[in-house]
Amino acid sequence: MESTLEIRKRIHDYIDDADERILRIFNAIIDAEEEDFDIEPSDYHQVPDYIYDKIEEERQKYLKGELKTSSWEEVKARLLEKL
Repeated sequence: MESTLEIRKRIHDYIDDADERILRIFNAIIDAEEEDFDIEPSDYHQVPDYIYDKIEEERQKYLKGELKTSSWEEVKARLLEKL
């Protein structure tokens, strides 16, 4: 895999000889990346509180030993039995 430095050099060399169409594509990519930095945390999808409540409920059951858990090896063995 190329290093970041090699990639930068390759892109710079390419841009020096690129036609207008390619330059516009690069410009659009830059614009899109800059817009992503303007997104406020409040714009992201929020996890509803009832999901956190359910997670906490299941966590409490686990801590009390009320939930049956399995190791990866047990899960794998059960799945292989079904094949």
